[in-house]
Amino acid sequence: MRALIQRVTEAKVEVAGELIGQTGPGLLVLICAMQGDTEAEGDKLAAKISKLRIFKDDHGKMNRSLVDVGGSALVVSQFTLAGDTSRGNRPGFSNAAPPADGERLYLHFAEALRGLGIPVETGQFGADMAVSLVNDGPVTLWMDTAA
Repeated sequence: MRALIQRVTEAKVEVAGELIGQTGPGLLVLICAMQGDTEAEGDKLAAKISKLRIFKDDHGKMNRSLVDVGGSALVVSQFTLAGDTSRGNRPGFSNAAPPADGERLYLHFAEALRGLGIPVETGQFGADMAVSLVNDGPVTLWMDTAA
């Protein structure tokens, strides 16, 4: 699985002008299931993200995790993270999991984060979404379970 993680002061996702998910201080997680991924990759990624020490401690150092600060997460499916531009200017997405697998693994990942005690809201799989955020820092990380 691939994820783009952004530390945010706030983030929200809308579909057709309707707010469907939001978070206050915490993380916006854009997530993509790749060909061959299983629930095990989702569990591994959720555990890693929950423990990432990317929030400031009392001394201003990035030394606290999402769990430590009591933050929440907005998880949004983002199949374009699988984009391959090695063969030209139009990205190919054949490395992304098929839609049914992608949706199942996306929902599993969100549930895995919830199981770690993190409040989670989500986008809508396959929808044309408008995502807004205030990146805090900015702090943005790329994660890939295949790496």
